[in-house]
Amino acid sequence: MIKKIGFIASDEKLKDIVVHLFRKEVEQGEIIIDILDPDNMKSQGKMLENRGASAIIARSGGYRHTVGRVNVPVINLKISTLDILYAINKASKYKKDIVIVISDLEYFSYDDWKDVIHEKIIIEKFEDKDNIECIINKYKEIRDKVVVVGGGIPCMYAENLGIDNVSIGASNESICDIFEHAKQLVDSLYEQNYRNEVLNMILDGVHDAVIAIDKNGKIILYNERAQELLKKSSINVMDKNIEEVCPELTFMMDVLKSGVNQYNEIKNLPEIVITANTSVLNIDEQTHGVLCSFQDITKLQNLEKKIRYELNKKGLVARYTFENIIANDPIMKNTVSKAIKIGLDNSTVMIYGESGTGKEMFAQSIHNISNRKKEPFVAINCAAISESLLESELFGYEEGAFTGARKGGKPGLFELAHGGTIFLDEINSMTLNLQAKLLRVLEEKEVMRIGSDYVIPLDVRIIAAANENLKGKIKNGTFRSDLFYRLSILELHIPPLRERKEDIIPLFMHYLTTLSKKVCEFKLESKIEKKIMNYSWPGNVRELRNVVQRYLIFQEVDLDENEMLEDNNELDNDENLLDLKQINKYVEEKVIQMLESSGMSKNEIAKKLGISRTALWRKGKC
Repeated sequence: MIKKIGFIASDEKLKDIVVHLFRKEVEQGEIIIDILDPDNMKSQGKMLENRGASAIIARSGGYRHTVGRVNVPVINLKISTLDILYAINKASKYKKDIVIVISDLEYFSYDDWKDVIHEKIIIEKFEDKDNIECIINKYKEIRDKVVVVGGGIPCMYAENLGIDNVSIGASNESICDIFEHAKQLVDSLYEQNYRNEVLNMILDGVHDAVIAIDKNGKIILYNERAQELLKKSSINVMDKNIEEVCPELTFMMDVLKSGVNQYNEIKNLPEIVITANTSVLNIDEQTHGVLCSFQDITKLQNLEKKIRYELNKKGLVARYTFENIIANDPIMKNTVSKAIKIGLDNSTVMIYGESGTGKEMFAQSIHNISNRKKEPFVAINCAAISESLLESELFGYEEGAFTGARKGGKPGLFELAHGGTIFLDEINSMTLNLQAKLLRVLEEKEVMRIGSDYVIPLDVRIIAAANENLKGKIKNGTFRSDLFYRLSILELHIPPLRERKEDIIPLFMHYLTTLSKKVCEFKLESKIEKKIMNYSWPGNVRELRNVVQRYLIFQEVDLDENEMLEDNNELDNDENLLDLKQINKYVEEKVIQMLESSGMSKNEIAKKLGISRTALWRKGKC
């Protein structure tokens, strides 16, 4: 590649001098020369650039009209004092007043040389071509008394008006010096461009997006990967303030202001999640800007989620929708309507209901109507697992975290639910220690496996359920109030079966149809209908299903007579009668409350009383 230098000569004489001094370079095309054209001054530099000039040398007007109009360096071949003195010496032979016409870019002080120069000197300075013509015209009437000393254009105008003139030439030494300087500049620029090109190729070839801003927040570096991830062209962001064109990256300004580097920071941008390293650019202990490199981890998260799903397909799908919920009773219809509205939101949900009312069915339906329906649904009963096992199930563990830990570790249920929903049933049985850890997951949106030293970001909706009033547990100190208010953003109360009587017969008939292996229509006798309608159903829908299964086998409805609702016409409505059953029930509830307040879990209370958890529920309304 030929490194060309363009030269705008002020006149033919200067061109001849350059050709004489650099004949070889001119012949080989390393120096391309154009003579200054007064009518085409503004475009001459651009034409030289288009011919391949990497730098342009020009004098006075040529320099003024070229600099700023081209994308290559423009070097001024300045008129030196010696050049002017040499021209004055030549002009003195005319025995006339000498008018020096030079650009305002040049410096010449007559006072410094008046003791040496004995001729009368008039100095005229111009800013552009029109000024030159006006200046020369001033001396048209006294053309016989003056001689003009100047560059190519002043001398040309003087010549046209018949005024004697002397061109200010440039010494061979000045010309050689300026061309040597131009060559060094071109070589330096070539080397710089080469390095910049290599750097750009490297930056555009790396997987990371790279962006740099100066100390004022202006974007000075923006590679191709950044364009791809942010979907913004470099044309629209380069040399512009980052807060205006990339407001999602204003954390770079925070680093610029604080002077503190940030490494491996996870940032949620509008369409992607990135991990970013942001560093202050310090040169000579002065802050000059900030450099940020980041990767898109959204694809990585999606891949991880797919792997999680493939490895843990069981239990990650919500099977039920609101269409599966039988709701003929007005109170149940109202509950379903509220649950649908909850499903369309993305907030944390707290579901209350007695055991067997269908809390998980509602949780699955809420998930399946939400924008997370294509993502995992993970459910766990917090009361069915011991505290130590529940912690490892919820949060996962690393290999070797404890004795018996699986090789390679295990992801927790929160990880498996990433992007979807996790259902925490009977959260009221969770210990205070686990409640604190759950609260941190909710607040930080991240989880740390047991035995790990790094956090895993999460995007999970939590639906919790309880079969007792949590406010009572807050009062006796067995449930954290901060966790309660964090969970209870949205609340849903599922009525027990005894309060939705219009659903009892439809549910009974539904289970008859679905559990029976025979294809036939069932019809219940009126006495059976009356019996199941007058039953309190302490086990709710779950108990009803069990009764239907026994009915299909034995053709009789097997119900606990003690749970039958009282007839309103019976004498036991008399206020003066003592109900021993109610007295016993009151005593049992007080004993259970006392044991609860001592910090015992449901399993421990049931064991202490020698009864099952179901019986405990029936007695204490837990």
